[in-house]
Amino acid sequence: MSNPQEPQAESAELLDHLLESLFGDFRYWFQRGLVLLDHAPDHLVPPVEQREFRSALEEALQAIAAAKALRAACSTPMAVDMDAMTPWHRLMMRVWNLSAMLRVAGVQLPEQERPDPPQA
Repeated sequence: MSNPQEPQAESAELLDHLLESLFGDFRYWFQRGLVLLDHAPDHLVPPVEQREFRSALEEALQAIAAAKALRAACSTPMAVDMDAMTPWHRLMMRVWNLSAMLRVAGVQLPEQERPDPPQA
């Protein structure tokens, strides 16, 4: 007979792996967004917009760190509500749009290595 705890443990491990990967992607793109803003000319992204975008990226990085800390403090598996992640997805799309706009404008951007994905 199988142990009923095994499926729960496997589900918890899968949830942790998926969320760590997702958090890693968000962190990468938000940090990349900060780098892109450092290279964005004022005529493409006005200074006020740069400050607002930078503030949103820094706030999102703090929110991700808080979500990770909260999950780590819990003794049981815990997901993250999609409503909490929706603004992060929108912000990541803004970073992608900024990157495309800078490349089309011919702005030289530094390469940034992707971190290794978490191991299963």
